[in-house]
Amino acid sequence: MRLPGPQPPPDETRGPASLSRRRLLTGTAATAAVAALPALGGAPPAAAATSPDPARLAAPAAQSADGFAGVAALGLTGTTGGAGGPVVTVTDAETFLDYCDRTEPYVIQVSGTLRITSKQGVRSNKTIVGLGTDAEITDGGLDMYRRQNVIIRNLRFTDAEDDAISIQQSSHHIWIDHCTFSSGADGLIDIVRGADYITVSWNHFHDHSKTMLIGHSDANGSQDRGALRVTFHHNFFDGTAQRHPRVRFGEPVHVYNNYYRANTLYGVASTEDAGVLVEANYFENVAHPVCSGYDESGPGRVVERGNVYVNCGKPETLGTVVEPRTYYAYALDAPANLPALVPAGAGAGRI
Repeated sequence: MRLPGPQPPPDETRGPASLSRRRLLTGTAATAAVAALPALGGAPPAAAATSPDPARLAAPAAQSADGFAGVAALGLTGTTGGAGGPVVTVTDAETFLDYCDRTEPYVIQVSGTLRITSKQGVRSNKTIVGLGTDAEITDGGLDMYRRQNVIIRNLRFTDAEDDAISIQQSSHHIWIDHCTFSSGADGLIDIVRGADYITVSWNHFHDHSKTMLIGHSDANGSQDRGALRVTFHHNFFDGTAQRHPRVRFGEPVHVYNNYYRANTLYGVASTEDAGVLVEANYFENVAHPVCSGYDESGPGRVVERGNVYVNCGKPETLGTVVEPRTYYAYALDAPANLPALVPAGAGAGRI
């Protein structure tokens, strides 16, 4: 089946696989399964709870990583970035890249617009944070390759020659928060090749097609299975076409409290036996809000619960998924409030 809307780039033209291929479950969404997992330190946290104040339309910006980036694992107690290192302010690309390439922890404050090229590496134990409301990285992007403990906040990423942010090769504990992304040549955020323990929160995505990819390719399961644990929450997918996210192999991938508006191809796609929980989001004018299987990729497991669908097609579900609360506690905002709450708080200049 070919999806409606404008034609995507060449690798995304086929649309979701056939219904028989996906082996979709009928009726209501399956209940997520709590699987036996290795201990991550301490007792499992309490189950998720609905926000006690459903009328709340503003939320203070978190000052520490939550979701998977906040989980103690792989030798880290969470994601702290450059905390404890020197705080420096940069106003030009050369100085910025020099600090990004140093091995010591740094808090790197970006002032104004930095023009870089291609994808530039960021070493471990860095916080990169924009100052004010107009800090921007343009023309190029940032690459984490076998890195850990990186925070990126309060920045605009525009017109990247490749990916705006690439997280790959077993990089882990990365937090991307309160950024605005648009108009890149490839993906806005790619999380691939065994990356793990990532949180993407309170970001604004607009004027782009291939938004976020989890899992490099259908042939990369040997590296990606058992990794790619990612949390997406309170992001604003504002007219972007696809990959919000598209997932291969990762489990659990937790997609909660995001606002989807007028996404022309699809919202979330779970493929290649990924396990994705789509929870308490607001979908508006999205013909295919949730898919199992896409293009040449086989079906993935996907559970949906508590979402709001306005002028949308029917979400597709399949199988069971490991509960994110096995790893971390979280509270849900009422999904009906997300069209006001998320645009008011998401993106650069909001912390």
